[in-house]
Amino acid sequence: MKALRFYVGLWLGKLAAAVINLIDKNRGTNTPGVVAMKICPNFLSMLKDIDYQKMVFITGTNGKSTSNNMFIHALKTAGKSVTTNLSGANLITGVATAMLHSASLTGHVNTEFFVFETDERFLPKIYKHLPAKNICITNIQKDQVQRNGEPDYIYKIIRDVLNKDVTVFVNDDEPRCKSLGAYAGRVVRYGVAKNDRSFTKDGFYDVGMPCPHCGHALRFHSYNIDNVGSYTCPSCGFSGGADADCRIDSVNYQAGTFTCGDRTYVARYTEPYFLYGYALCLALCNELNVPLDQVAASFKTFKNIGGRLENLSYKGKTIKYIRIKQENPETLQSAFDFVARDPEPKLLMLGLEQLEDFQPYYTNTFYAFDCDVDALIHANLERVICFSEAVAYDTANRLIYGGMDQERISVLPTDSDDALLDELDKFDCENVYLITWLHKYEELERDIPQR
Repeated sequence: MKALRFYVGLWLGKLAAAVINLIDKNRGTNTPGVVAMKICPNFLSMLKDIDYQKMVFITGTNGKSTSNNMFIHALKTAGKSVTTNLSGANLITGVATAMLHSASLTGHVNTEFFVFETDERFLPKIYKHLPAKNICITNIQKDQVQRNGEPDYIYKIIRDVLNKDVTVFVNDDEPRCKSLGAYAGRVVRYGVAKNDRSFTKDGFYDVGMPCPHCGHALRFHSYNIDNVGSYTCPSCGFSGGADADCRIDSVNYQAGTFTCGDRTYVARYTEPYFLYGYALCLALCNELNVPLDQVAASFKTFKNIGGRLENLSYKGKTIKYIRIKQENPETLQSAFDFVARDPEPKLLMLGLEQLEDFQPYYTNTFYAFDCDVDALIHANLERVICFSEAVAYDTANRLIYGGMDQERISVLPTDSDDALLDELDKFDCENVYLITWLHKYEELERDIPQR
């Protein structure tokens, strides 16, 4: 009976994928897996010919999609076959959909590598069915507090999956992440050396971090991105940022190059947060014997997921979109830093939105207060347009508390694209940045051509 349920789930899942593909080739990243697992809850466990030594899970708060897609691009450049959820459907049904696409009608999956971006909270469920031998953790930081509470909740979920049969790849520069190495059979550490864009913090709104071993306050010597860098615990000596097995060094932002070991790599993206994706990719390729010549070639041709950094043209203005994850101070800080590094006069449209995933809808903007806005405010910023039906005034207040002149702030308590673009029309500045969630960018991308 179990075998019958498996084959029915497999065939109907494939049929669902084929039907959806006829309707819209860009959809169907989750539903076929829902169908298969509804019919056969153990569908993933019953697939055949899977080499778990070549199965990789990539999880963590930030950077998992980029790291996942970067590694897959390296594998494909090297001529390897890969089963993956490249579309970013990172729940168990998204993984099941990816496996459905690769499986034969008899349930055999013959690709060489299996690489999956996995949602942190769903990692135990996915691992139960697919016991991957390689688990990568990018970082563990504040994110979706209405779901996750605080980072230690996610820390415990990941910790309980790790065991002596797993090789864990940990970010040596992120304290919680590094400490998880103690729970795996083998640990590979990766990181990024101090470079020209590393920084220190000593501001009123700066947020500290407790040592994951003893609970005392960590001391960060420098940061590469917020809460990721070189650190030491003065109490127990726990430290990171110096002894990674795979460390990126000699970063040249102008030339777009960095070194790792005795090799220099050319990369299309050299923002600090991308460097950690390259470091993890190199660590994985070293461990899984992917030729580094092919990896180097893949870095030159890798194209990041659409919607992370995009440009829109509007009435002679260039709108540079930077995607953020809502309620995530690290990605918001990285976006602020990106804007601040542009020395030219500029205008910023900043839309922090209400989260409507489940009721009561979430409108807390604490994550903006975790960010340092000083560099942003003093970076030739002519005006900020704060827009959002729910939290536009909260966003403006954060900038005012940071020292920005209220006269340089427009507040639009609306999500109307027309209202936002009408306000933009009032100003001559052609260098425009947009920081908001992906849904708003997609709305503007659709509506701007109609203006």
